Amino acid sequence: MTALLTDSTVAQPTVVAPPPPRRSRGPLHYVKRAPVALVVVLLLVIEIYPLFWMFMNSLKSSQEFISSPSWWLPSEWHWENYAVAWEAGNLATTVRNSMLATVPSLLLIVLLGVAAGFALEVMVWKGRNAVLLTVLAGIMVPGQMILLPLFTIYYNIHLTGTLWPLIITYVGHGLPLTIFMMATYFRAIPREIFEASTIDGASIIRSFFSIGFPMVRNAVVTVALVQFFLIWNDLLFAITFANRKELNTVQAGLLSFSGEYGQLDYGPLFAAICITMGGILALYLFLNQRIMQGLAAGAVKG
Repeated sequence: MTALLTDSTVAQPTVVAPPPPRRSRGPLHYVKRAPVALVVVLLLVIEIYPLFWMFMNSLKSSQEFISSPSWWLPSEWHWENYAVAWEAGNLATTVRNSMLATVPSLLLIVLLGVAAGFALEVMVWKGRNAVLLTVLAGIMVPGQMILLPLFTIYYNIHLTGTLWPLIITYVGHGLPLTIFMMATYFRAIPREIFEASTIDGASIIRSFFSIGFPMVRNAVVTVALVQFFLIWNDLLFAITFANRKELNTVQAGLLSFSGEYGQLDYGPLFAAICITMGGILALYLFLNQRIMQGLAAGAVKG
């Protein structure tokens, strides 16, 4: 009897079923997927070729750019174009000005936008729908419509010729879109999670920092990067409100650089564009995974 009990308590080895045999893929399998592969390759070429074209032409002389096909490789590699672009385009100053205008604007947009999106979707309060409609209306207002009224206000309070009008305008113009996007992401979180935290005694502020924000942090990165691109590439507000050469942002600096060299020396002009694009491209590649996760979070309801 003892022997039987001992045998029954011995752990039996787990039998793992062998994986099913892998089906061989015939020629028809690859023929069916060939159109998809061609579309992917075509999209890659469309996305990458402009960057390649810009880089190749940044290493040409102006004479070669005009006389030879622009898609051809340079016969002589003029790396000095980058040094000329850095000095003649005053890129150190323009990049610094762009950072001074972009970083504070981005911090305020993200901070206020995430908090407002949480309040609109998670909190229950009177007038929420009216505020949401106002936010949606703010997205529809084009920058050209508010340009002259804002310039008049900034001129009367003596803010023109500084970077403050850019920061104020970027925050006011970018906030509606940020609030709308963050409200969409918070809407994807099951409401029962916040209700359970309230029953457990958590305040609304603790629910925001402990539950809401961690669940949308990838979406925050996506929204922040979208706003960064919009602010960094802005030209309309930059040349209107900060209308001094020493306050030129990157895009305004490229415009003046093109006016000086645009018809004479294309190589340094393309080199300047490559330099300013390099940082943005590196930032996008670094945050690429979080961006994809943020976009997917907005597409699937949790």
